[in-house]
Amino acid sequence: MKDTTRLILAGGFLGAGKTTLLFKATQLLMEDGKRVGLVTNDQASELVDTSFLLRTQVNVAEVSGSCFCCNFKGFTDSVLQVKQEARADIIIAEPVGSCTDLSATLMQPLKENFNKDLVISPLSVLADPLRLADILDGGTAGLHPSAVYIFKKQLEESDFILISKADLLDKKELDALKEKVEATYPFATVLAVSSKTGEGIKEWLKLLETSTSIGQRILEIDYDTYAEGEAVLGWLNGTVTLKGVKTNWNKFVTDFLNDLATQIDKMQLGVGHIKVLLEIEQEYITGNITGSSETLSIRGEVGNSDFAQLTINARAEITPEILDELIKKVLKRTAGDNIDVKTKAWKFLKPGYPKPTHRYKNVIYPCNDKS
Repeated sequence: MKDTTRLILAGGFLGAGKTTLLFKATQLLMEDGKRVGLVTNDQASELVDTSFLLRTQVNVAEVSGSCFCCNFKGFTDSVLQVKQEARADIIIAEPVGSCTDLSATLMQPLKENFNKDLVISPLSVLADPLRLADILDGGTAGLHPSAVYIFKKQLEESDFILISKADLLDKKELDALKEKVEATYPFATVLAVSSKTGEGIKEWLKLLETSTSIGQRILEIDYDTYAEGEAVLGWLNGTVTLKGVKTNWNKFVTDFLNDLATQIDKMQLGVGHIKVLLEIEQEYITGNITGSSETLSIRGEVGNSDFAQLTINARAEITPEILDELIKKVLKRTAGDNIDVKTKAWKFLKPGYPKPTHRYKNVIYPCNDKS
């Protein structure tokens, strides 16, 4: 048996649906008898993604405190750790949603230095269809222009572009969007996928095994614009414990997110994403906001109980201090007098200037990559 593990990098802007896709892909791979590992990434700990993906019952490693490209050793150490502990056939890694330049900072050094341990798959980038359509039409999808710059650069360097959440569009709309993406990015393989229906995911995983287009483009990146695109976002990660007698936690999550979405609309905030995960033992609810209140979605259901844990990840175009104040006010208002809120972990920040460990100027062609 060969001692190699396939590594899949699945990037894309905040709110693209990466984590849900990883969850679904992992389930499909495990059903096919594959051993799977996952690596998540963020600027701070207390990740909704990690807690959610642990429910796949696979080995999950988290690189927090910096992005993969700025902590390349931390990233590769985590990949090799998962490879060993899980004896993984496949590892899927999810970079920070505001990162770009991954071909130069991750794909090339991986191909040059880890070719014996890992089979590197094409760089896949997910894009929310509504944001994608607006930006291709010249809009900003409610984002700062520098954030749009990151969004576009992610697509420009991709080997595979996955139009995520394909179930949000009818066939005619989806076909038209796919045609426009293929015309704009003719070098990429374009697929429509849906974590809700499973559409396109098996096809994507199969194509990754045979494609030889692996990190084929290195872009010119204006790092000042890139840094601004990250810095316009306030970041908040927090986990709280909740205590209330026989509380209806389904209603709690719904009320919390509806109130938060209303405040976002009033403040006209650009939102990268806001994610929540409420857990009661094996039961859980997830919630997402990726823009205005119209983007709010809630999945899952839990029973009434006295205790719950809530993890919140928020990325919005506002200072971290105001984001912190906003989240705390809405949380306090939702809890009212009947629910006791205790902070387990809480951090808000603004990302620093990106300083990648490596930045290759040329495409590397290891033996398993060059056609």
